[in-house]
Amino acid sequence: MVAVLRYLTAGESHGRALMTILEGFPAGCPLVAEDIDAEMVRRQGGYGRGGRMAIERDRVTIMAGVRRGYTLGSPLGFLIRNRDWPNWEAVMAPEPGDPGDPIRRPRPGHADLAGAVKYGHHDLRNVLERASARETAARVAAGAAAAVLLAEMGVRIISWTHALGDVAMDPDRVPTGRTPEEAWEDWRTREAATDLRCPDPGAEEQMIAAIDAAREAGDTLGGVIGAVALGVPPGLGSHVQSDRRLDGRLAGAVTAIQGIKGVEIGEAVANARRLGSLVHDPIHPGPVGRTFPVRPTNRAGGLEGGMTNGEPVVVHAHMKPISTLRRSMESIDLDTREAVLAHHERSDVCAVPAAGVVVEAAMALCLADAFLEKFGGDSLCEIRRALQHYREGL
Repeated sequence: MVAVLRYLTAGESHGRALMTILEGFPAGCPLVAEDIDAEMVRRQGGYGRGGRMAIERDRVTIMAGVRRGYTLGSPLGFLIRNRDWPNWEAVMAPEPGDPGDPIRRPRPGHADLAGAVKYGHHDLRNVLERASARETAARVAAGAAAAVLLAEMGVRIISWTHALGDVAMDPDRVPTGRTPEEAWEDWRTREAATDLRCPDPGAEEQMIAAIDAAREAGDTLGGVIGAVALGVPPGLGSHVQSDRRLDGRLAGAVTAIQGIKGVEIGEAVANARRLGSLVHDPIHPGPVGRTFPVRPTNRAGGLEGGMTNGEPVVVHAHMKPISTLRRSMESIDLDTREAVLAHHERSDVCAVPAAGVVVEAAMALCLADAFLEKFGGDSLCEIRRALQHYREGL
């Protein structure tokens, strides 16, 4: 299946800049750099980040596709300059004939070894510079634009740090699918005010202690990110072909984020241990003035048969610990084949809070694509008319 809304990113972690091309974006949508910069700032925050975030001040330059604050319908082009480039220029762009000092000790859990074998690189830096999660800044830029488009359709995406290591939020503090939107707004306000983007103060205190302990041990920490999309109408995605099923598309978009190794739609893990009568969400008549049915629960996470069912779309992303450890793991020297310790690269102790912003971006791009697939239109006005007509039909 060819996506309606497509994007490409380019650039290396310590290169001159990161670039994003977003194609298929409709005309007439309000968009300014400040909309994207706000997400850039959120991505750089969070307890457990490394020294790189103290150097970079990510800001986007809109290079194409916008005039006088509105999209043109042509491809959007974004540029994010790397402030750290001058410090790495000699390494990234050596003098002609100077091979530099190649990295030959791959890190377990990273792309180093597999990428070097695949592309025939002698220097592992040629792999790690592009495989780095620094690339997600370019993806967040695309997702921020998609989020602006979704907001015009009445859709908002909220994420939070659900668990970190073996510390998890109190389940009673997590809003459910039936939670009023005002409560979600309060939830996001509390999430944004914390260093870990965790609205449970008791859990956050334990999470900070866990990060400190990992840092002291020269180790890293992963966790679970929760995310919800509110205001999504029923009928996005399709059951007719596997590549059109929206749950599969969402899972693919989220697991494509560096470090994310698993995705849960709704209460998938718990549902696998329950009887069917305790899993599937009953269907009740809607209240007076709303003919579309409602659900008292949302254990399916807003998706049934590969399509949205009108409930909030709920995703949990499971992130592994970062692959670069200060206390390097066992590896080999690719030249001598001797046992050595892996190369150490400057890195974070924990990036779970920042990864939540990337999960939001991935969901925004996927849902915006599903919107355009369903409602078509080359301009925002066309899409709004089609959506309004559809909702009236519900």
